[in-house]
Amino acid sequence: MSRKKISLKNIIFLIIIAALIIPQTRLPIQIMLHKGLALFGPSVIKDTKQANLTNYNWKLKGEQGAFNFEETKGKVVLVNFWATWCPPCIAEMPSMQALYNDYKDRIEFIFVSNEDDAVINQFLNKNNYTFKVYNPLTKYPESFDVTSIPRTFLIDKQGDIVIDKGGAANWNSDTVRKTIDDLLKE
Repeated sequence: MSRKKISLKNIIFLIIIAALIIPQTRLPIQIMLHKGLALFGPSVIKDTKQANLTNYNWKLKGEQGAFNFEETKGKVVLVNFWATWCPPCIAEMPSMQALYNDYKDRIEFIFVSNEDDAVINQFLNKNNYTFKVYNPLTKYPESFDVTSIPRTFLIDKQGDIVIDKGGAANWNSDTVRKTIDDLLKE
């Protein structure tokens, strides 16, 4: 019988598998992987392929009270569906916060989560995030069609969905900033 040599590659492979199985190491590894995937900004949808948001009938609530999505009509809006337990959501949040810091007074940011306020606030406080988060009271407009998170939409003043991105992305990229600046000029 020949004895197989244990190679360094096999040991590394086993360590990675073990790290992904152990709950305490799984989330940080997943977040790190998604941060690597989120190095690039999302793509802008060509004018001819942009969907138009015709229904603004959506009610939300936040710590500051009820919010009617109808109030965003005629404004540039970024809508982000996310959760505190979602690795790609967590991976893109630093870029979201950076974008929010620079544009919070010029565009509407709507961060939407189905989680309890206590869970959301603990996550926001732990990470020093300052954006407001809303819980949906009614179903979102059908144009959003959210089947997975994170899912982010950038909407222009006419209601055209300029960016529709599922998965983690760099929201503080030059492409996103230029797109928002151009939309604000319209």
